[in-house]
Amino acid sequence: MNRFAYRTTGIALKALSWFSKAHVTIHGRENIPREGSLLFVVNHFTRIETLLLPYWLNSLTNLPVWSLADYELFKGALGTYLDNVGAVSTRNPDRDRLIVRSLLTGEAAWVIYPEGRMVKNKKIVEKGRYMISSAGGKHPPHTGAATLALRTEFYRQRLHRLLNEAPLEARRLLSEFKIEDGAGVLTRNTFIVPVNLTYYPIRAKENALSDLARKINDNLSDRLVEELMTEGTMLLSGVDIDMRFGRAIRIGECLTCPKIEHDIGSRQVINFDDSIASRKQMRREAIGIMQRYMDEIYKMTTVNHDHLFASMLRYIPYKNVRSDDLKRKVYLLADQCVSINQTHYHRSLQESQLPLLTDDRFGKFREFMTLAQQTEVVAGADETLVKNRSRLTNPFDFHRIRIDNPLRVISNEVEPLEFLQRCVRRIAWQPAAWTRYRVARQLRQKAEAEFRRDYEAFFREGESKPKHIGRPLFRRGRSRRLGVVLVHGYMAAPEEVRGLTDYLHHKGYWVYAPRVSGHGTAPEDLAGRTYHDWIRSVDEAYALMSCYCRHVVVGGFSNGAGLALETASRIQGIKGVFAVSPPLRLQDFSARFVPAVDIWNRLMQRMHSNGARKEFIANQPENPHINYTRNPIAGIRELERLMDRVEACLKHVQVPTVVVQSAADPVVDPRGSRRVFDRLGTQEKKYILFNIVRHGILLGPGCQPVYRVIGNFVDDIRQGLSR
Repeated sequence: MNRFAYRTTGIALKALSWFSKAHVTIHGRENIPREGSLLFVVNHFTRIETLLLPYWLNSLTNLPVWSLADYELFKGALGTYLDNVGAVSTRNPDRDRLIVRSLLTGEAAWVIYPEGRMVKNKKIVEKGRYMISSAGGKHPPHTGAATLALRTEFYRQRLHRLLNEAPLEARRLLSEFKIEDGAGVLTRNTFIVPVNLTYYPIRAKENALSDLARKINDNLSDRLVEELMTEGTMLLSGVDIDMRFGRAIRIGECLTCPKIEHDIGSRQVINFDDSIASRKQMRREAIGIMQRYMDEIYKMTTVNHDHLFASMLRYIPYKNVRSDDLKRKVYLLADQCVSINQTHYHRSLQESQLPLLTDDRFGKFREFMTLAQQTEVVAGADETLVKNRSRLTNPFDFHRIRIDNPLRVISNEVEPLEFLQRCVRRIAWQPAAWTRYRVARQLRQKAEAEFRRDYEAFFREGESKPKHIGRPLFRRGRSRRLGVVLVHGYMAAPEEVRGLTDYLHHKGYWVYAPRVSGHGTAPEDLAGRTYHDWIRSVDEAYALMSCYCRHVVVGGFSNGAGLALETASRIQGIKGVFAVSPPLRLQDFSARFVPAVDIWNRLMQRMHSNGARKEFIANQPENPHINYTRNPIAGIRELERLMDRVEACLKHVQVPTVVVQSAADPVVDPRGSRRVFDRLGTQEKKYILFNIVRHGILLGPGCQPVYRVIGNFVDDIRQGLSR
């Protein structure tokens, strides 16, 4: 091994790693033994492992890391490169002796791929057993890594005994392995460390590497083109690589069989290639170790959104699949699996999956569907997908499958995860109506549980209102064609919109008035919330109502109106929005509601300097039986941030909209709501003024005409759906 070349190539690898857009996340590094001889067994999917894995492992262990690589790779410049990075050909006649010697001395760690070659289709399980697919056929995983580790520990223990009992044979063995000092050999232990690499997303397309290769050589093989397209895209377009280390297997504990013990202590000459009496027992131990590290490797697969969507699409028994049903099923699957925590998940699955039910803001479903349509796995409109079942079941060319049918590859990868597979099958076979019911039930229970938790945590005697004031309101309608989400205002609670809720319910509509996070409990609760929490509350309400009704209208009062408009700007499933007394800027509020500008600026300076999030100002609400009587400064800051966001998104509101305002509103300047109206992107909009001398025009005398305007608007939306 050319150590200078190894170090020089390491510098080049470091540069390549920096150049690559791959994002590597390491899990379980505590499972790497700090002392001992290390043999890493890794799943093999790309050439990236051969190129970069030794560098990554070297940075973790501070050891030279050598690897066993397919003999076909040792040609030309690539062969020279592999020699320089410590790779050894699978056909090197001294392969086993070199590996055992370096493990005995600890001069290097090793990487071995138990599948033997790259498993491009990720098909490694068949009828409950590990069976590796390759271009040449199928074969069980290799036991080579286990055998080499056992042989290493066999000779280590043998040397330990013979140095005292048969020193001549011990010295002969040291000479055979070209080891000068046996002391370092005796104090070490041999470990096999399982490693899983999971790539996300897996996409194949033309890229700078494939373009450059075509310019240099226009006669590239299909196999090389496929590898450049798949792996070049990973490196250059960005891929998340989760590198996960499993529990190390201490090999010394696997040599306790009496026959093996006898051979270890035998004083007879045993050369490296000699057959020994305990060969069958060693073979049996190797198979057992192989099963252990294969189980560990594939149980560590990092599950991501593509896995869930591909598996669900594969197992849904129907040819026609509604896209909203697929998203709800994956939402349930993610929620169920992550909560039970029986496998490992990509960081994006450890966050709320609510966007799958609303605006898909992170593009998880959209990107999956783009891939599915490009590879002809599905066809059809956005609402109804038509599966091409042959693309999900028929075999594909091994060296083309990552391009031609990556979804099959993705679903194959999680086949070994038995718990996940059971969950997928169970949810996939559920009727769409049952899926909607389960999602709605989960969201309602979550909202109720959050209210109970927050009420108990922030309750203030003499200040907190009775529970019925802040509890979400839910009314079942007569028809599932259209439902309404109704959002209360700042420092208020669902009770504020109870009258309008009941009015719309009496007209036959389903209505849900959620509790916006931080409200209906105590001002301290509101002080700790952000406007993102408020948006989440409304998104959950929309997701819930969309399970009950085919179409949804959203609306709100004051700050709730702003939240409704923000929601309508993002979620395509919303059919209309009504906004009652919506402010656009903080200056639209009167001084009785927010501080004057100079006072506000001083308060903001205090917050920035010492984080005074517990500052409050007195509030004199029109409805003290509902609203807070203390206004948190932190809440006003979030109100300002929300209005900035609403102002920017008004142009994206493209559904029928009605803005309702009182010309005599003492809290919100009517000119602010007029600016809201003017900035709306939709051409189907109305601006309606009332002359009610109060801010809360959804409560008290004169509210019935407001109700009728909103009710008529919702009726018009419903009638438009019939045409």
